[in-house]
Amino acid sequence: MSELFYTTPSHGDWNRALPIGNGKLGAMIFGEGTSEHFQLNEDSVWFGQKRNRNNPDALANLETIRRYIFEGKIEKAEELCKYALAGTPQSQHTYQTLGDVYFDYCGKLKEGIHFERKLDLSEAIHTSRILSKETGTLYTCETFASAPRNCIIAHFRSSTAGELDLAASLQRECFYETTAHTDDTLLIAGRLGGGEERFCCGMKFVTDGSELQGIGEHLVTRNASYVTVFLTAATTFRHADPEKEVRSVLDSASRISFDELRSEHIEEYASYYNRMHLSLDYDTSLDLLSTDERLSRMDESHPDNGLLMTYMDFGRYLLISSSRGDSLPANLQGIWNRDMSAPWGSKYTININTEMNYWPAVLCGLADCELPLFDHMLRMLPNGRQTAGEMYGCRGFAAHHNTDLWGDTAPQDIYIPATFWVMGGAWLCTHIWRHYTYTDDRKFLEKMYPLLKESVQFFMDFLVGKDGKLVTCPSVSPENTYIMKDGTKGCLSYGVTMDNEILHELFEHFRKAAEVLGENDTAFLTAARECEQKLPEIRIGKYGQIMEWQEDYEEAEPGHRHISHLWALHPAYQITPDGTPELCKAARITLQRRLESGGGHTGWSRAWILNMYARLWDGEHCYENLLALLKNSTLPNLFDNHPPFQIDGNFGAAAAMAEMLLQSNEERTIVLPALPKAWKKGEVQGLRGVHETTWDLAWNDGYLTSITVHAPKEKDLLLDVYYDGVKLEMPLRNGIPYHLSWKEV
Repeated sequence: MSELFYTTPSHGDWNRALPIGNGKLGAMIFGEGTSEHFQLNEDSVWFGQKRNRNNPDALANLETIRRYIFEGKIEKAEELCKYALAGTPQSQHTYQTLGDVYFDYCGKLKEGIHFERKLDLSEAIHTSRILSKETGTLYTCETFASAPRNCIIAHFRSSTAGELDLAASLQRECFYETTAHTDDTLLIAGRLGGGEERFCCGMKFVTDGSELQGIGEHLVTRNASYVTVFLTAATTFRHADPEKEVRSVLDSASRISFDELRSEHIEEYASYYNRMHLSLDYDTSLDLLSTDERLSRMDESHPDNGLLMTYMDFGRYLLISSSRGDSLPANLQGIWNRDMSAPWGSKYTININTEMNYWPAVLCGLADCELPLFDHMLRMLPNGRQTAGEMYGCRGFAAHHNTDLWGDTAPQDIYIPATFWVMGGAWLCTHIWRHYTYTDDRKFLEKMYPLLKESVQFFMDFLVGKDGKLVTCPSVSPENTYIMKDGTKGCLSYGVTMDNEILHELFEHFRKAAEVLGENDTAFLTAARECEQKLPEIRIGKYGQIMEWQEDYEEAEPGHRHISHLWALHPAYQITPDGTPELCKAARITLQRRLESGGGHTGWSRAWILNMYARLWDGEHCYENLLALLKNSTLPNLFDNHPPFQIDGNFGAAAAMAEMLLQSNEERTIVLPALPKAWKKGEVQGLRGVHETTWDLAWNDGYLTSITVHAPKEKDLLLDVYYDGVKLEMPLRNGIPYHLSWKEV
């Protein structure tokens, strides 16, 4: 059942409200029964303005910091880093809520019965219904976020003619200065704070009511059968005159009938959503239960594959709703943030969280939803050049562990376990080649190649020699802390395992991209290759685990939420069960040690563990951790819980569910690599593999029954396909689908 369904209002609980979005605009719909409340977002509503936060004292102190680290004087190195490498000022700006709209039925609906609300994931429409206990009138509201019109559109109606009275107010906690209205339109506008960036938010009523007027900060209509409400917003990030843009959008959209707008919205949204479908056998009687009831009962004794299907669909829905077209990329909360000063600023945290947001994109046929991320990476490029040069005296592009609306690349916070890490831009750059391998889009690769090259260029300058290897210094293993032999705790280090794994990937991707595009700077290619060959390799420690640092330290937090040193297992393919069995064994031990010490306690961390077990071809541990994610780290509206809400776990889990069924890279495609026993029978259509291939799979009694592979007509491919230890060479010619019943093999 591709919907979220509830029989009780949210009672003001944001974690029970339901999200809609079109990439730029978002709303949390509370579904309050005898009233209504939308909390609104627009993706460019941020506090502040662009700044240069690069610490001017960084370069002069860099060599001293490195010397302290190599001499084991970690406390001195960390103290100096706080002064010399922290951003100035230390923090980037925060994403803000746009505001709230409150709807009141003006006394016409005093008490309701038979309330229900649902979010239809297949159409991206929220519907609430309530019956007036006094009059028997049915009140309905359908709401969606139209991408073609850049509007949130809500259609209120009553089953009895003339029984709908509706008042609505636009409110914002702070940072707005003016309110203006006509009889059918209300605008609020002002500066966003901390600079000169301005916004405007507007609401318009279209109704058959006998009265319609603007009063103060309200629009009011009476004696109506329906009211269509249009909401939109704009900022100076995109528009020189936000108010003019808002008026134009409202005027244009309101000239079209609701039915036409609804059909247009469904057609546009479905062009994304219908690309993939997962079907698992489940007890359909559970569809009579509300989503929160199903979530609360779910465990190994009460399986619910139907809810798992909905959860997968919800992950795809969220990505489509928060990242498409010319929107900004999905941030720490997608686009749904209720606060003026959000947790962690609701920025782009690029030491795992932003990257995880886009793990399901190419797998689930939503490669175009990843394009806003790449556009933002290009926005970061000039800033990253400045950071590389001013702070480190290096050529090329560098970014630390956060960025913001303006593509800031300087260090964020003064939090030693995370701040002094120069790998954020490099990790983002590994998405470039992955996207290309799935899409074969040469124009995309040409567009992104300068960024990829400049990331490599930075590390060619930044890496320093140590024991015959080239290492990062200073660095950290994101947010983790080690214990030295004398009991001293530290975070700063050199040649951190995750750094090496990312750099091996980055340099390899650059070599491949350079070959595709015919790079003719042979001196640069040679120097890059020499640098790559001096990177440290993965090492196994005293417990049989993957070592996280160059020294085999004890960990201050053995159950830490980050599992950075397994980056080579996932998202990379540097560790595989059949290619590197010893490292694979060590990776499994690393996961076991984390989990035995309480790891996976945040939603996104559990989602990463899910992906890692999928790469270990371990379906039972995948399923076990998927249930743990829903039971322990999922809110009533199915949002992922850090806590508080972060959207990355939703996306990470969707990616893991896809990878349990299909893993595809340049070398091979593996079918059903981590199918759990609980998914005994099912089928999936529309999973994506490399070279623009589309995969339809079916299985029964836990065994593959059929494969159908589609490729574009112009493709001539010979794919290596593996299932259950059997290799099959699969030719694809002239766009003809390749169909195989596995019994034939």
